[in-house]
Amino acid sequence: MQVLSRPPSGAPALVLNADFRPLSYYPLSLWSWQETIKAVFLDRVDVVSTYETLVHSPSLEMRLPSVVSLKTYVAQDRPPAFTRFNLFLRDAFSCQYCGAGEDLTFDHVIPRSRGGRTTWENIVTACARCNLAKGGRTLGQAAMRPRRHPRRPTMYELQNHGRKFPPNHLHQSWLDYLYWDIELEA
Repeated sequence: MQVLSRPPSGAPALVLNADFRPLSYYPLSLWSWQETIKAVFLDRVDVVSTYETLVHSPSLEMRLPSVVSLKTYVAQDRPPAFTRFNLFLRDAFSCQYCGAGEDLTFDHVIPRSRGGRTTWENIVTACARCNLAKGGRTLGQAAMRPRRHPRRPTMYELQNHGRKFPPNHLHQSWLDYLYWDIELEA
């Protein structure tokens, strides 16, 4: 991971909740500079840090925000939506049968042809090869076993899993608010 001293492409701002924690780690909660300026003028955020880059209007000049915090706390304890992305994040972007990380799909543990539903508790991430090998059979018939029992994750768990996938670059002004267990390149 690279730490940048100049604004990243597009000069996005890191968005923090009112408690100064990122709204999301993966994808990292970033707003475009245009969205950020709008939020500043609508008084929805406080500017925590800025870039050196200036924006101008006929009557105003201001530095682009690099970090903002919401003025109103957004609760993070709601159940996560069942989406393909959240499922892959729950399963750490790896096949739950063989561990592969490419060509991912999702597999119904109890096949739909046997009444299986599309729910957190019945879907696992599977590579195309394993999904095809299992087909419409049950786990017992296919002699396959998922590495982890499928279940609904909490938002906290998804956030924690997202911390395992840091972006390729970060701005130095973001570092005090992000927590990854990795070595940073200077």
